[in-house]
Amino acid sequence: MKQTPRIFSLLFLIAAFQLPGFSQVDSTAKPKAEKFITKHSVKIDNKIINYTATVGTILLKNENDEPVASIGYTAYIKDGETDPARRPISFSYNGGPGSSSMWLHMGIMGPRRVVVNDPFPNGPAPYKTEDNNSSVLDVTDVVMLDPVGTGISRAAGRGKNSDFWSVDGDIRSVSQAIRNFVHDNERWNSPKFLVGESYGTFRSAGVCDFLQSTYGISVNGVVLVSCVLDIRTLSFNPMDDISYVVNLPTYAATAWYHNKIANKPASLENFLKEVRAFSSGDYASALQKGDQLSDAERDAVLNKLSAYTGISKEYWNKANLRVKQPQFAQEVLRGSGSMVGRLDSRYTGIIKNLLAENASNDPQSSDISPAFISAFMNYYTTELKVGKDKTYNVTASAFPDFKWDWKHARSQGLFGEAVSPTSSPDLLNAMSNNPTMKIMVMNGIYDLATPFGAAEYTFDHLGLTKKLKANVSFKYYEAGHMMYVQPELAVKYKKDLADFINSSLKPAL
Repeated sequence: MKQTPRIFSLLFLIAAFQLPGFSQVDSTAKPKAEKFITKHSVKIDNKIINYTATVGTILLKNENDEPVASIGYTAYIKDGETDPARRPISFSYNGGPGSSSMWLHMGIMGPRRVVVNDPFPNGPAPYKTEDNNSSVLDVTDVVMLDPVGTGISRAAGRGKNSDFWSVDGDIRSVSQAIRNFVHDNERWNSPKFLVGESYGTFRSAGVCDFLQSTYGISVNGVVLVSCVLDIRTLSFNPMDDISYVVNLPTYAATAWYHNKIANKPASLENFLKEVRAFSSGDYASALQKGDQLSDAERDAVLNKLSAYTGISKEYWNKANLRVKQPQFAQEVLRGSGSMVGRLDSRYTGIIKNLLAENASNDPQSSDISPAFISAFMNYYTTELKVGKDKTYNVTASAFPDFKWDWKHARSQGLFGEAVSPTSSPDLLNAMSNNPTMKIMVMNGIYDLATPFGAAEYTFDHLGLTKKLKANVSFKYYEAGHMMYVQPELAVKYKKDLADFINSSLKPAL
């Protein structure tokens, strides 16, 4: 089966990690919304927070008021709050496309979290689940959403899975689910935030625009965790050098972490400033010149590339100055028989074929996926009391016919669909129409899946006015794609997110 573009979130899951699949929904059955409600408490910042957890489904309907999908969610609502205008609510999801929200749910957003030995091996069960003292439930209510095909979300009634497995279908369905939750729970006047990870950031750019233009819902802030808005920056497309330019700083950070830099600088931050300047300057210029690059210029660039990445000058020369991410992950530690992780390059794994050009798997995903899946499934049925007859899909690839339609009208130029998709125009439109909306971009320094250089490039080329650009803030973490799995960084993540939410609130009327 052709590999689907699940590469933008923690979905390098081998078949052994996938939960059992399920058959297509019976279109003759009449879907109905369900709820599993439980009461809990958690201590956050030395304060006891009492809350209600609701696992439920939201029915989506077409223009003829016919059901087309049932969207699963888990909502954590703080008890005792009586004024919706003073209580924020955050809608959160992961990416994929085709990933459930389990990773953010059990990693940082929910009141319970799975404990992993980041960035070292975790091994098999048992795994530990504990109260999440870094949850933002003290600041905002949290709703974890699962797109169609993930979690317990299904196409239903007149709907088909393929209706939702596309850029535009996904944006519409997630937006409608948010709108319906807001309406059903009387949260129209609550401050609203979107927290998406990986492809979930691509989704959020479209959702914040769709919510406003279609439903009149202006969100207060958007949090982009491990951001990708322009797929071109990750694609290493033929004859397009942008991916090489924006990935180089993360290559350098990885080499620095694994002590592959000669005379290793003490300050990673200063080192990366130097690499950024080279990447967007001499390196980008050299790539642009193509075969017009002089021998002297080429040699100077090769020396820098080798010094910054720990990969030999000869390898860079054979690669014509262009090393793709899977090649880098395989090559940087090849001499020791190890590869580095894609989602988090601090992780290492065994190279099974020393002659292979590209890394064959992602050590970080292989290591922590069993812990997350096992801990979440146990939590889902024992603490949240969801019936064991409910099949929770970690990934939509449980469906043999899962295939993503990448067409997006706003991505298109003069040649229509012949383009890499981007939701950057959606975010630009949303920010222009809602100029008080704040954006926070959270970046893992060792994230080779959605490199921080790509996020920086995207926002530098978004076309924002200086006033709108001031609404954008960047945060950096010495970790990977899921920076919050490291306990110390979970504390920083929580502070950054709480500060962002509080600073994005309008004064009460």
